[in-house]
Amino acid sequence: MTIAACGRETQTGAAPTQASAVSEGKATGEITVWAMGGEGENLGKLAAGFERENPEAKVKVTPVPWDGAHNKIANSIAAGQTPDISLVGTTWMGEFAKTGALQPTPSSFDRNAFFPGLWATTEVGGTSYGVPWYADTRSLYYRKDLAEKAGVKPPATWDELKSFAHAMKDKGGAAQGINLQAAGSGAWQTFMPFGWQAGAELVGSDGKFTMDTPQMRTALEYYTSFHKSRLSSSERLVPGAQVADFVNGKIGAFISGAYDRSVILKQGGPEFESKYGVTELPKGDRAASFAGGGDLVVFKSAKNSDGAWKFIKYLSRPQVQAEWFTIQADPPAVQAAWQDPVLAKDEFLQVFSRQLKVAKAPPSIPTWEQVAATIDSGIEQAANGAPVGDVLKTMQASANSIGTGN
Repeated sequence: MTIAACGRETQTGAAPTQASAVSEGKATGEITVWAMGGEGENLGKLAAGFERENPEAKVKVTPVPWDGAHNKIANSIAAGQTPDISLVGTTWMGEFAKTGALQPTPSSFDRNAFFPGLWATTEVGGTSYGVPWYADTRSLYYRKDLAEKAGVKPPATWDELKSFAHAMKDKGGAAQGINLQAAGSGAWQTFMPFGWQAGAELVGSDGKFTMDTPQMRTALEYYTSFHKSRLSSSERLVPGAQVADFVNGKIGAFISGAYDRSVILKQGGPEFESKYGVTELPKGDRAASFAGGGDLVVFKSAKNSDGAWKFIKYLSRPQVQAEWFTIQADPPAVQAAWQDPVLAKDEFLQVFSRQLKVAKAPPSIPTWEQVAATIDSGIEQAANGAPVGDVLKTMQASANSIGTGN
């Protein structure tokens, strides 16, 4: 359901207004920020540098739990009581921009400084309403020791991925050659890279959903063939089970983000580092992965808009993005930050840097969360034997009935 804010004629359906330019000079006054999870807990460490440069400004960060963040932001918009800045999940951008509560991004921000797929998460109806803060994408984790035992190299194509998974199970000893999420919330994030690699899109140039296409059928048939041939389980994994099964050798490979590195080493210990590797997702007709992460937005009801954009500008500096990585381990959204020595010499991280160059974002539409749930349901049905053609017709009809919300 689209959130309606109160007291503004421009809130719903109006053409976006141009954001005012960021003024020259230093920031002043209090800048209020909501940030979620570890970002909320650690942002104050980074804000200290901004305050040293802008001694008349004070950044006040309020940590917000992720599980309540969406409703908290929605309610603050409806009440007209927002902070100046908030971290927003990339898939929420369409919904919150639709309310009219977000300021368009000032033109002084260079979109080319960011990975294209990440900048796309800020754009709704052709207008950018925020700035990418940190990056998330997906690559292939695999057990190097099991691959060596099976006599296979990291796969680079769809055909190689299939034979790789067979070898990891038949010769490497893994119960699952690869785990491809087939059920539960967020399965679309693992599946859609295959859709994009096959040339599929979620929404066409006419703004209509394109779930039931030959390209999407190719992708879903390929993806679920791993489940039907028992190379991957179609059951729902309990939280944390995927990494645990990877560490104990039950899973030979899985697709995830850079954040799982620390989880793997925590469970496997330092000695496990030599037993696994990460590589870019194998290509279909083209290379692609998922682009997500977190965006920073400034609300129209912000009390200190100028200071807010100046703080976001500071957070977007390559050197500050690199410093943030050392604090929070969030991969940078700014491309130049990956040239920092700490990131440049880490081959594990560079895999994700290369992956981000071809990563794509889902459409920034107000109804995306509902549409995503429909895709998740379709993936589960197909993985458990439902005819792919029927599944795609149902997905298309469901998406059409939900609509884009625009």
